[in-house]
Amino acid sequence: TREQPAWKKALMRTALFLAFLLAALGFSVWRGGGPERAMAAIAFGLVGADAILHRYIPVEFATLDVGHLTIDLFGVSATTALALCAHRFWPMIAAVLHVLPLMAHTSRILDMTLHPAAYLTMQVAASWLVPPLLILATWRHQRRLRRRGSDPSWHVWWRASNPTMPRS
Repeated sequence: TREQPAWKKALMRTALFLAFLLAALGFSVWRGGGPERAMAAIAFGLVGADAILHRYIPVEFATLDVGHLTIDLFGVSATTALALCAHRFWPMIAAVLHVLPLMAHTSRILDMTLHPAAYLTMQVAASWLVPPLLILATWRHQRRLRRRGSDPSWHVWWRASNPTMPRS
């Protein structure tokens, strides 16, 4: 058998990941609650930003990748905000998965001799865990709905004021 060129393998991995992610996003939008849909929107935004970045700026892993650093900072910010507001545990895992690529950027800043393949792998490896996490989260949301009849999506950080109640 003939060995596939590296660019074909990379293209196939990307297509496989995007198909897996698209299935997870579709399922979460179709059957998920607020947090699952919010995560789908975040993931869609990150993939869209990545596509725009690759259209205008060539991929370069031999130096600090400022474009992906910016996208990863948005991903960490958005998933952390989701983790703080959602009435779910899984968004904390999603936030951690988005912190891991920042460690790749930090490693690149600290050691410019880091091999480009290692830098690339550190940036993208955790992404493969997001689709199964989102599918599992959506499935669990549906399970809670069936068992309890409701599944609160968001934390309530403030109580509505009631002027008729005496203050303590």
